[in-house]
Amino acid sequence: MRSGDGCGDKLYFNMIHFIKYRKIYFIFSGTLIIASVVILAVFGLKPGIDFVGGSILEIEYKEERPGNQEIREKLADFDLGTVYVQPTEEKGIILKMKDILEETHQQILEKLQENGGLIEEKRFETIGPMIGQELKNKTTIVIVVALLSMILYIALAFRKVQKPLRSWVYGFASAIALFHDILVPLGVFAVLGRFYNIEITIPIVTALLAVLGYSINNTVVVFDRMRENLLKRGETFEETVDISLNQTLTRQVNTSLTTLFVCVAIFFFGGVTLKYFALALILGIAAGTYSSIFLASPLLVAWHRFRYKRRQ
Repeated sequence: MRSGDGCGDKLYFNMIHFIKYRKIYFIFSGTLIIASVVILAVFGLKPGIDFVGGSILEIEYKEERPGNQEIREKLADFDLGTVYVQPTEEKGIILKMKDILEETHQQILEKLQENGGLIEEKRFETIGPMIGQELKNKTTIVIVVALLSMILYIALAFRKVQKPLRSWVYGFASAIALFHDILVPLGVFAVLGRFYNIEITIPIVTALLAVLGYSINNTVVVFDRMRENLLKRGETFEETVDISLNQTLTRQVNTSLTTLFVCVAIFFFGGVTLKYFALALILGIAAGTYSSIFLASPLLVAWHRFRYKRRQ
């Protein structure tokens, strides 16, 4: 029911009508989700050494550091599986490979020092497959607990708003948005893993957990303003959602852009160690900003309309 305030009517019609095009958002989001699921099913994720086990060797060259390809060529005679060469700082190198014996470890050091390439060993450690599996299981538990906690928080925060939707509907819409925000980056990393051997590591998982928090924060900002407007204003539910989105749009975009600027800078200038951590944040924050505006809130309107039609 409209408030009947002419000034309010004028304000509403001068705003961006997000909800009007919700079917387009649903088609686009559904396409992204389906594409990500298919890519994950076909390509799968490439787990890093943290999850499957292996050996990590960190060294520092005393003089000029050779190129990555030159290092790989020197190690080609060893049965190391896929060797990942990660430059660190000015002259450092981190080598990630399958689990090796101490004898092979010493042979690798000797090989790398051929032709006067003096090096200093900084670290050598082995992660067994059992430890890797344990990390994988704990990571899964952490993600599931984080998701359930966020959904529970939304349901509790909106328990006083019983009309026109129950509080659990807000939690359900948030869960779909979070599902979208995680699936999209994972789909991209599945493609990167398939064609560029990019692995899923602990830093990337950490970034995805940060994305969950960032995404739910954006969604809560919109839902909280929606809750205030439902209690104070007299517009229809669809109009209230539109008004709330317009009121929070500038804040959301500004917050996301300032964060993305930092992540992009880290991606291009932060070194290899942080490159894919930053990429996961970039993808997740972009997806989270989109879903909080174009997915979570329109889902509420779609559910409200569905219930209204069933009652008729």
